[in-house]
Amino acid sequence: MGQYDVTTAEQLLGHYGEVSFRAARKVHGSVDQHDRDFIARSPFLVLATVGELPDVSPRGDLPGFVQVLDDGSLLVPDRRGNNRIDSLLNVVQDPRVALIFLIPGVGESLRVNGTAAISADPALLSRCAVEGSEPATVLVVTPVEVLMQCPRALKRSRIWDPSTYTDPDDLAPMDVVLADQIPGLSVEESIALGRASGDKPLW
Repeated sequence: MGQYDVTTAEQLLGHYGEVSFRAARKVHGSVDQHDRDFIARSPFLVLATVGELPDVSPRGDLPGFVQVLDDGSLLVPDRRGNNRIDSLLNVVQDPRVALIFLIPGVGESLRVNGTAAISADPALLSRCAVEGSEPATVLVVTPVEVLMQCPRALKRSRIWDPSTYTDPDDLAPMDVVLADQIPGLSVEESIALGRASGDKPLW
């Protein structure tokens, strides 16, 4: 610990001014029509969960893949993939979750904090089917706090500005990266496994 570490709430609050008028009042306890519209247009979210270690996981699908149920809860499908279910294992331990929804080209984002339960209800799985393929499970999220996030972070990052995009060829391919990181895995084996994974149905 260094002499400049901030270790108390009082110290932290001393480094920041008063919360702005709108920021202090924008939190609401359930999804309203504006939130529903945002969620219906969003093809991507980030899911944070709490367990022995916190986990943050991307979730992407066709716009509107997260459905708002009649009671205001959110239905988040968990598609079949590599079976790393870190987020879901965390939810089994601790139901608290946080989500950030993004819409490409839109500066604002939508934050939802709440609790979640994992369901294999056939009716819910059927609601989330794409091209006849159902998710393995669905996450039923009960919102506790909902708020719109201002666009400053996305503006500063210029995330939607194509002129700032990195050429993928400037980075090592994932197959090579994993071969370096996984003991005993050759590049050739990694490429073959990656190709096999890429050939699987998207949904």
